[in-house]
Amino acid sequence: MGKTVELGAAGERVAVEWLRAAGFVIMDTNWRAGRYELDIVANSGDIVHFVEVKLRKAGSLTAPEDAMTPVKCRALLKAANFYIEQHGITSDCRIDMIAVEYDDEGETVVRYIPDAVTPGW
Repeated sequence: MGKTVELGAAGERVAVEWLRAAGFVIMDTNWRAGRYELDIVANSGDIVHFVEVKLRKAGSLTAPEDAMTPVKCRALLKAANFYIEQHGITSDCRIDMIAVEYDDEGETVVRYIPDAVTPGW
């Protein structure tokens, strides 16, 4: 496994821990179906959250939030819609983001960005 994959998996573990501590129930992680992929699918109350996780080293030239490009947003919408159809979800849904920054000592900062993508379901 490459370093990028290992770092990505570590970022997703941090995000899952943060979501659980905030009262979310994790439904799926690293969900894949063909060309579709979702980092985390979680439930909070009566809302299903599709959570994109972005990880960057503290002090990087770009913040994790900068990785949420229009192309990435379209891919997330397609994946979320496929997941909704595949699982028969009828509750409200949102696409959120968790930005994780880490430093050389292993400390992390987590930022939760609700409604990071406005889907217009």
